[in-house]
Amino acid sequence: MRQPAVYILAGATGRVLSIGTTTDLARRSSEHRVGKGAHTSKCRINYLIFIERHDTAPDAIAGEKQLRGWRRGKTIASIDRSNPTWRDLSGEIHTDG
Repeated sequence: MRQPAVYILAGATGRVLSIGTTTDLARRSSEHRVGKGAHTSKCRINYLIFIERHDTAPDAIAGEKQLRGWRRGKTIASIDRSNPTWRDLSGEIHTDG
C-alpha cells in the first residue's frame, strides 16, 4: 500500500524550496533526482528534507496547501523541528513490495 505524503525538497544552499504531495514518495523522489520537473531541474532542487505522511490523499493535499500558505519562516521552523540538520532523507524511503 502506498501512503500519501507531503514532502519538501531543497537545493544545496537551502535557499530554494519546493513543496509537493504524492502517493509514491520513492518514485517521486527519484524523478526529482534525475531532473523530471522543470522547476526542480532548473533550480537543482533534489534534497528531500521533509516528509509528512497522511492516511488519505485528500489529507495530504490539505497538508500541502497548508504548508504552501505559510510564510517561509514558519516552513523553515517546521523543517528544523523534524530534520534539524536538513539531511537528505531520500535514503530513508522504503519502497513497498
